[in-house]
Amino acid sequence: MQRVAFLLQIKAGKIEEYEEAHRHVWPEMIAELEAAGVTEYSIFRRGLQLFLFMRTADFDRTQEYLARSAVNLRWQEAMAPLFDEVPGKEASEAFALAKEVFYMPGASRGAVRGE
Repeated sequence: MQRVAFLLQIKAGKIEEYEEAHRHVWPEMIAELEAAGVTEYSIFRRGLQLFLFMRTADFDRTQEYLARSAVNLRWQEAMAPLFDEVPGKEASEAFALAKEVFYMPGASRGAVRGE
């Protein structure tokens, strides 16, 4: 299972519209993400910056599937006006992927030291 993180940038004045859309993500979009192999997906926001995290068996396959999905293409078209370019993203990059520099798998999930 791959863990993938990437960045997006919301346009000024579009935060509420973006968050409202994500309070009501289309059920068919959720189904497409699952069909594409996504098992977990989170979006975090700080100001205009978004940090997205997903788990998928194969990120490249997930992206290939979603690139052919009519539902995903409609969703991306609806979301596109809400985004600015991510600072530092190279023109050759499809996504502003974040490099993982640390991971703790949580072998002792829920355990707190000293208990």
